[in-house]
Amino acid sequence: MNSTPGNSSESECYPEIPMKYFFFTLHLVVIVIGIPSNAFSLYVSCQHIKQKNELGIYLFNLALSDVFFIAGLPVWMDFVYHDFWRHGSTLCTICVFFLYTNYYTSAVLLSCIAVDRYLAVVHPLSLPHLRTISTASIVCAVVWILAIIFNAITISSNDIYEEEYQICLEILPLSYHQRRINVIRFIVGFLLPAVVVVFCYWRICAEVYKNQAMRLPDRMHVFKLLSSLLLTICICFGPIHITLLLRSIYEDCPLLTWLYVLYKISVALSTLNCLADPLLYCFITRTARSSVTKQTCTGPVNAPLKCWIKAMSP
Repeated sequence: MNSTPGNSSESECYPEIPMKYFFFTLHLVVIVIGIPSNAFSLYVSCQHIKQKNELGIYLFNLALSDVFFIAGLPVWMDFVYHDFWRHGSTLCTICVFFLYTNYYTSAVLLSCIAVDRYLAVVHPLSLPHLRTISTASIVCAVVWILAIIFNAITISSNDIYEEEYQICLEILPLSYHQRRINVIRFIVGFLLPAVVVVFCYWRICAEVYKNQAMRLPDRMHVFKLLSSLLLTICICFGPIHITLLLRSIYEDCPLLTWLYVLYKISVALSTLNCLADPLLYCFITRTARSSVTKQTCTGPVNAPLKCWIKAMSP
C-alpha cells in the first residue's frame, strides 16, 4: 500500500515509501515463474505417489497451496498498481484467506516433511506405519482443515478492509483484535514449525554423524534437504511473522517508518515462498530429479538440461 488517505490524521499512519513498481514486478515474476514451476511440482509429486513414497503427498499439497496463493496475485497486483482496492470487501476477504492459508499450510507441511525425514533416519524400523501414503494423506487433510478453520475464525472483513479509503489488509494501525491474533499467528505460523524443523535437523544430524556406514554423498543429500527446509521457514515465514508481532507491540500513528519498511520487505520475502518450494524440493530429492531427467531430457535437444540436472546431484 503506497497511497495515503486524504484525511491528515489518517495519512500520518502511512509513510511515503515508493515501493509500488517493485511489488508489481515481484508479483508478476512470481506468477510467470510460479505457475509452471508449481504445476511441474504437482506432476513430479504424483510420480512420488505412484512409487508409494509418502513424501509425494506432502509435496503435492505444498505445491497445491502455492497454486491457490498465486491464483490471487493478479488481484493484489491491481491493488498495488492503482494504490486502492477496487474489488470490495468480499474479494478482499477471499484473497486474505488464501494468503494466510498458504502461510500456515506451507509452514506446517514443511515441518511434516522434516518429521517424515526424522522418522526415516532416526526410527527407520520402529515406526514404519507413520510413513505411509494413508498416514500422509490424513495428516495433510488435517492440516488443511485446521488452517481453514483457524482462518475462518480469525479473518474478519471489519479488520482487514477499510471501505472509506478502499484499503485491503494493510489497515494501519492494527486493531486490538488483530494484535492479539498476530501473536497467535507468530506461534502457530512460525515458532512451532521452526522448532519442529530445528529439532528434526538436530536429531537427524546426530544420527547421520553416528552412522559411519553412510556414504558422504548420502550425508550431503540429507543435509541439503534439511537445510532447505530450515531456510525456507526462516526466510519466507520468519520475517513476516516477526514483523507482525512487532507491529502488534509497537505500532501506533504516526507509524514508525523503519517498522513499515521492515513489514514491506517481509511481505516480499513471504511471496517468494511460492518459488522456493518447487526449487528446494522437486530438484533436491533424488526421485524428483530422476523423474525430471526421464521426462524432459530425452533426445539431443535436451542434452544441456540433462547435464545441468546431473550436476545438481550430490
